Amino acid sequence: MGLKRIALAAALAAGMLNASAAWAQDKVSIVVFGWPSLGAFLPPIIKAQKLDAKHNLDITFSERTPDAYTAQFNSGEFQVGGSAALLTVGLADVRGVKVSYLFNLFDFWGAVVTSRADVKSLKDLEGKDMAAARGTTNYVMFDWFARRLGVDPSKIAVVNTATPGLIGYALADRAAGVQLWEPAWTGLIARKPDIRTLDLAIEKSWKAFAGSAEIPYLGVAAHQDWIDKNRAVIPRLYQAYADAAAWVRENPEAAAKLMDARGTDDSRKAIVDLIKSNDRLGMNLRWAHEVAKEIEQVYAAGREVNFLPRDPSAATIYRPR
Repeated sequence: MGLKRIALAAALAAGMLNASAAWAQDKVSIVVFGWPSLGAFLPPIIKAQKLDAKHNLDITFSERTPDAYTAQFNSGEFQVGGSAALLTVGLADVRGVKVSYLFNLFDFWGAVVTSRADVKSLKDLEGKDMAAARGTTNYVMFDWFARRLGVDPSKIAVVNTATPGLIGYALADRAAGVQLWEPAWTGLIARKPDIRTLDLAIEKSWKAFAGSAEIPYLGVAAHQDWIDKNRAVIPRLYQAYADAAAWVRENPEAAAKLMDARGTDDSRKAIVDLIKSNDRLGMNLRWAHEVAKEIEQVYAAGREVNFLPRDPSAATIYRPR
């Protein structure tokens, strides 16, 4: 009986410890864009591999369109954003919303595709229509790169649509051009390999402007009130994302199935290739303060196209204490 009582006591103690650990998990609600988008790239990995629980977190990811994301994050309905584009963070700050870019997930890459024979360069889109998610930082950065090539974006009639609709516009050839980014570009090419991609001269233009190859673009941001209350949570949140990024690199085939659950074998193979090369994906997990100079250059680009009326405050670049 003594041994049985000891075993029972040990089992009860283990159960209590497990219950205590689960009870102690910090809940984090994060708003993100829907698939296909970079903001939706790592969340399914974090949840499927329980990487939030590994770091004593319970993360809930909620998907929104770009416009809804911006409205609900800026209003504070969501205190943490996982599709936090730098220029959107900077604009929120300029408008009086106290937010901070915690860490970078992806560097910038964007493209314009066309099926029209008379559109051979970006300049040829002047006087024509182009589908784009106008409320995104990716579109603002496209605007900046287009001007660097001598193109006047005001002469392009932009058909605004949500991120998931961009592939549909390109497949149906409903506009002379479609402005989009990864992973939508890879999914599109897998389904329509004959579509052409117009040269934006991203690397050349950015190096000439910023003197750097890195273009911090999209990451995780939070309201200052939330940061003040959750400073101990932030390193664990960073590590959950870092673990997800490492898992994706080590398991690209399995990752593609989780990300593109409703896709085809061809679309998932394209994502595998995208992960392995990483040139267009640009997965680059860095604390914001580690790329502070590059962030300031992105803000400068936003000012050039009049997206930002003035410099965002230094507080938008999170620095761990």
